[in-house]
Amino acid sequence: MSPTASMPRILLVDDDAELLAMLGEYLAPEGFEVETAADGESGVQRAVAGGFDVVVLDVMLPRLSGLEALRRLRQVSTVPVLMLTAKGDDVDRIVGLELGADDYLPKPFNPRELVARMRALLRRARAPAPDAGTKEREELRAGEVLVRPKERAATWRGEALELTSTEFNLLEALVRNAGRVLSKAELSEQVLGRSLTRYDRGIDMHVSNLRRKLGALADGRSPIQTVRGLGYQFIAS
Repeated sequence: MSPTASMPRILLVDDDAELLAMLGEYLAPEGFEVETAADGESGVQRAVAGGFDVVVLDVMLPRLSGLEALRRLRQVSTVPVLMLTAKGDDVDRIVGLELGADDYLPKPFNPRELVARMRALLRRARAPAPDAGTKEREELRAGEVLVRPKERAATWRGEALELTSTEFNLLEALVRNAGRVLSKAELSEQVLGRSLTRYDRGIDMHVSNLRRKLGALADGRSPIQTVRGLGYQFIAS
């Protein structure tokens, strides 16, 4: 990804030509440079080639499904991905998050909501400026995790973690508050940049992905503990 402050590059992958044309017309005045692909295979090829700040990927695509396209993309790239899912289709939504999507938006949607989601992804994905202040220069340690916010890098037992931008922000929030329970509502605001909605499992799925990447503590527990009815807590040791 190559962040461009004035004109973020967005790749829209959808086989609905009318929708792509409408979104292209809407997003340009909003300050986005938009490119499109009409099937999953070409979408993956263009996304892998790089240079995009956000990829918007429909689940239902010809030649290669959106979920398979996401799986292939995540093998080589951590570019932020927003999935477009059918309204009420929880299975595709959950699988997309499991495969590493950063967020999802059910169809039909208001273009203003798409813009808000993409801007939230851009804010979370962009590295802080070098003079961003002490908070961004510090190293955060909790147990066997080390997080460097300025570099947007993290290690577990000395090994680099390959994290999506959303996973990194989730880990940073948990480590920064190690030992304290963070509610899903707090995490949704801090990590996804939006209020938690009813039946929203986005945070749960990102926590699940992060747990897999971190592995277990010496006693077999995950360093990220679920506190029933309250939220999640990072265990420092």
